Amino acid sequence: MLKCVFPFKLFTVFVPSAPGVKNMVLWALPLFSVFLFLGSCNKADDHEDTRTIILAHAMHTNHPVSIAMAQMAEDIEEKTDGRMRITIYPAGQLGNERKLLEQIQLGVIGLTKVSTATLENIVPAMRVFSLPYLFRDNDHSTKVFDGDLGKELLLEGVPYGLRGVGYYDAGSRSIYTTDRAVETPDDLAGLKIRVMESVIAMQFMRTMGGSPTPLSYGELYTAFQGGIVDGAENNPPSFFTSRHYEVCNYYILNEHTTIPDILVIGESLWNSLSEQEQIWLQEAIDASVLHQRQLWEESEEVSMQAFRDAGVNIIYPDKEPFREASRPLYDLIRDNDPELYEWVERIRNIP
Repeated sequence: MLKCVFPFKLFTVFVPSAPGVKNMVLWALPLFSVFLFLGSCNKADDHEDTRTIILAHAMHTNHPVSIAMAQMAEDIEEKTDGRMRITIYPAGQLGNERKLLEQIQLGVIGLTKVSTATLENIVPAMRVFSLPYLFRDNDHSTKVFDGDLGKELLLEGVPYGLRGVGYYDAGSRSIYTTDRAVETPDDLAGLKIRVMESVIAMQFMRTMGGSPTPLSYGELYTAFQGGIVDGAENNPPSFFTSRHYEVCNYYILNEHTTIPDILVIGESLWNSLSEQEQIWLQEAIDASVLHQRQLWEESEEVSMQAFRDAGVNIIYPDKEPFREASRPLYDLIRDNDPELYEWVERIRNIP
C-alpha cells in the first residue's frame, strides 16, 4: 500500500518572492515531480503512516558531518519503530548547497546540510558567522551556537521557508596553498584563493591582498591541478577528506573563521509534522549534533597527522596580523550595515 499526499499542485508552482529563488520552476519541475512524489509518499511496511523525509547534502560520505547524519537516520527509524525514516542522498548527488536550498524552498527535498556561509545568500543574518575572528575561542563559539542567540538565528530563515534545526561543528577555517608559504597577509598578494560563495568571505580575502575566487567545492581538486587557483581555505577534516593535501604543499593555521554547518528543514514540511513527529525529529537531530562534535574532534587529530605523514608543510603563523587585516571589514559593517553589526555586538557580549 502506498499513501501519498501532494501539498502542492503539480503544474502550478507558486514560489514566494524570497531572495535566492529565481527562475527555478523550469529546471526544477521534472525533478520536483519525481521527488515530491517520493517525499510525500508514505510507504507502508510495518506502519501504514510511515513518513519518509529526503535529506540531501554535498559532503563526502566519510566526512564527520555525513557520518553523524547517517547515524541520525538510523536513530530516527529506531526511535519511532519505523514510523519516520530519513533517506539520504550524499556527495552532491542532487546538486550543490545553493541548489539544495532552492529544492528545500520548492519542497523537492525535506532536509539539507549547508554551511551558514551558503545560507547567508538567502538569510542575511547568517553573514555574521562568516566574519573573521568573531569568536574569542571554542568555548565562546559553543556558547553562541547552543544558547538563546544561536536558537534565535536558526529561525531567521523561517520567512524564506528555511528553518534551522541544529548546528554542526565545522571547526576553524585556515588557508592552504599549492606552492607558496604564507606567514602574513602580505604573502597572499597575487594569489587566487578559492572561497565560498559568501560576500563576507570575498571581502575578507581582498582585505588581506588575495584574489577571492568562488568555485564549486567539487571542482577544486582539478582546479589546483590546472593552476586555476593557487589555494583555498577550509578546516582540517575537509582538507583531508577532499584529498586536497595531495596537491597542496602548505597548510597555514591562521584559523580566520569559525563557520558552522547548519541542518535546515523546509518550514512547510516542519509545520506539516505532528507535535510528536517534531519531537522525535528534533531529539534525533540533537543527538546527531553531540555525536558529530565527538567525531569532529577525533577527525581533526587524524587529519593533522595525515598531513604530517604526507609531507605537507604545516605553518603556525602569528594570527595578530591576520586579525588586524580584518578590522577594516568590521569598520565597514559598523558604518554601513547596522543590523549585521548588532549581531556582532550581541555575540561579542556573550561572556
